[in-house]
Amino acid sequence: SRSLMAKWMGHLGFELKILADYILEKIKAGDRVFADETTLPTLVPGSGKTMTAWLWAYARDDRPFGGSGPPMVAYRFEDSRGARCVARHLSGFTGILQVDGHGAYTSMVKEQIKAGSNETITLAGCWSHVRRKFYELHVGDINHAATASVKAMAELWKVEDEIRGKDANTRAAARQERSTAVVASLFDIWEKELAKVSGKSKTAEAIRYAMTRRQSLERFLTDGRIEIDSNIVERAIRPQTITRKNSLFAGSQGGGNTWATIATLLQTAKMNDVDPLAWLTQTLVRMANRWPAQDIEALMPWNFKPDVVG
Repeated sequence: SRSLMAKWMGHLGFELKILADYILEKIKAGDRVFADETTLPTLVPGSGKTMTAWLWAYARDDRPFGGSGPPMVAYRFEDSRGARCVARHLSGFTGILQVDGHGAYTSMVKEQIKAGSNETITLAGCWSHVRRKFYELHVGDINHAATASVKAMAELWKVEDEIRGKDANTRAAARQERSTAVVASLFDIWEKELAKVSGKSKTAEAIRYAMTRRQSLERFLTDGRIEIDSNIVERAIRPQTITRKNSLFAGSQGGGNTWATIATLLQTAKMNDVDPLAWLTQTLVRMANRWPAQDIEALMPWNFKPDVVG
């Protein structure tokens, strides 16, 4: 029955929570973290109704800037998409946070600065989100500057395709040489265009979106660890299918937390090309046999060796 399944999932979530928490700590030890959040329709126990909860995703993947560490993702279940959630999840992290344009991240950094915290995070913006807005205007043939913008932005991605996987210094040098002028000309086009169009138009909206995020969008030009976009987190990390299908278990805060724990581990296994079921089976057997707590690193999906028993 569903309640028996939920109880079993809850027990599993409790046993595995220490591993999922360890993954989040490993993510926060990186230079750069990707963050994203998505809605999760959640059953309200006993009512048959659904409410909207939020699934936050944090990922680390150092391969694009030549890092050798394994890729990983951690999920957190919340009933809010506010800045307080991110601040709690990322407590102790002082690196680069690569995000889309959601305001919670900006608010959190502002709060940190205001409080004089030593834990300030550097925000890096996502050019894909900017491109999407101008692409819609270009396709609708709404604005000639949008078409020019889309063409110019294509040049930026050309550079990125050539430098992916190279070390941070090489990436920054190539961007300085080839991308900086493109970015400067884009902001020039936008400033001129904003003076011409109606403030309420879709074009003005797209331009303001980019201009208010200018500082975070320009960061990738001088720091080779930063990506041009947050597509890694969108693509590898939150396949909508897993969230929608399994949110059934998230009938409460406890159910949501259980779901986030299990998704963290199974999705991290997939990112490392490890069979999630084989990893889970081996890990549960090891934990039942009292695996030593100080040896937690060996239980991580990226260290999985299928032929090792017990």
